Amino acid sequence: MESGKSQIENQPGWQFNRQINVSVLIQLVLLASLIVGSWVNLQRQLDLLQRDVTMLLASQKGFGQKLESLSAKSITYEYRLRAVEKTLTKSGMPQKSF
Repeated sequence: MESGKSQIENQPGWQFNRQINVSVLIQLVLLASLIVGSWVNLQRQLDLLQRDVTMLLASQKGFGQKLESLSAKSITYEYRLRAVEKTLTKSGMPQKSF
């Protein structure tokens, strides 16, 4: 009877351990899926960030080119203005202050 009793006592303990093992296994699978999902999401975010940085650099390059063009035009207009002022000074025309 004692061997039957010890088998009954061992049986629930074994089932309890099996249930814990299945629970731990399920938790590990869920944790692994969360890690993989986070990794995929991180990769997607990095791809979006790379695209945004590439667009920003292209925009900055275009802005720099426009700025250089405006700077060159400004210098050109400054030289033209000086030439007009010299011409007006040589011709003796009265200058107006703006």
